[in-house]
Amino acid sequence: MEQSQTVLDAGATSPGQTHLFSPLRIRDIAFRHRIAVSPMCQYSSEDGFANDWHFVHLGSRAVGGAALVIAEASAVEARGRISPADLGIWKDEHIQPLKRIAAFLRGHGAVPGIQFAHAGRKASTHVPWEKGGSFLPEREGGWRTVAPSSIPFRETDTPPLELSKAQIRSIVEAFAAAARRALAAGFEVIEIHAAHGYLINEFLSPLSNHRRDEYGGSFENRIRFALEVTKAIRSEWPDSLPLFIRISASDWLEGGWTIDDSVKLASILKPLGIDLVDCSSGGLVPYAKIELGPGYQVPFSERIRREAGILTGAVGMITEPEQADRIIREGRADMTLLARQFLRDPYFPLHAAEALGIEIAPPVQYKRAF
Repeated sequence: MEQSQTVLDAGATSPGQTHLFSPLRIRDIAFRHRIAVSPMCQYSSEDGFANDWHFVHLGSRAVGGAALVIAEASAVEARGRISPADLGIWKDEHIQPLKRIAAFLRGHGAVPGIQFAHAGRKASTHVPWEKGGSFLPEREGGWRTVAPSSIPFRETDTPPLELSKAQIRSIVEAFAAAARRALAAGFEVIEIHAAHGYLINEFLSPLSNHRRDEYGGSFENRIRFALEVTKAIRSEWPDSLPLFIRISASDWLEGGWTIDDSVKLASILKPLGIDLVDCSSGGLVPYAKIELGPGYQVPFSERIRREAGILTGAVGMITEPEQADRIIREGRADMTLLARQFLRDPYFPLHAAEALGIEIAPPVQYKRAF
């Protein structure tokens, strides 16, 4: 299950070697360059089903030249949704509309990917544009949330139910079942969402995991759920296809999860079949103070890449072609994953190539404009 792409040491690249528009091969999948569409929740589903909004939203980024398009956080069970309007992959009926999207992405040169998620204690909220995305109580159509420990995200939220070991095993099986559905839908990359304070992240951090059994306490116990999910997905996901994981590399709080923990986790995940670590941060608690700025999370991807010897993805306020190119050239990451910039500019890769003096082919229908 070792990845096939060789990881270069930071500083080993040069302008004649790896750059933003150099191809990348992971296992049997070839990415035409290093710009990917990061998963972005659209809060536009009914009962977890993808629809025309998702088709156009994701498809337009493939038309715009992205190498990889990752569909938003898709819940592996209904209670794992952030809101009632989240995308889902918890039942076979979800496969067909996702299959249509994956086929379109692949047909326009983008590798189709999907992110698997379970929101844990951060589930059951209003959509962001209604009541600020606040907690949605059961009497208003919400549901009882679950977590490693009965600690609410906000003090005003209903405390989540602490998961039993049998319930943990059931969720692990739900991730495996989602992998089977993703394969049937034609996706070629799965990303495990273990960041931003959602369920897997809740197990990892000592701030949200106060368990006293084999899933809590020590570092080895707190990572157990993440390892079980990884193994379960990889058991259903072909060896020829890449498996990514998104982590919060730091909780940005004393006593929380740290970059040292992230390096150690990445080293353990690599031989289990994880090919790339998507390095985000924060989200575990609402009061963390995060030092924002252009490329503020790139040091995380650089250090994990160097010390764990694994491919990494850089995210967070990457907005300029030269900035993204420099991250790759300097060996600070192997891929850049953009979100808000793709909302502002669905054709960012085409514009970036033009700015960097590199020729990539736009769709023939758009060729006269580039």
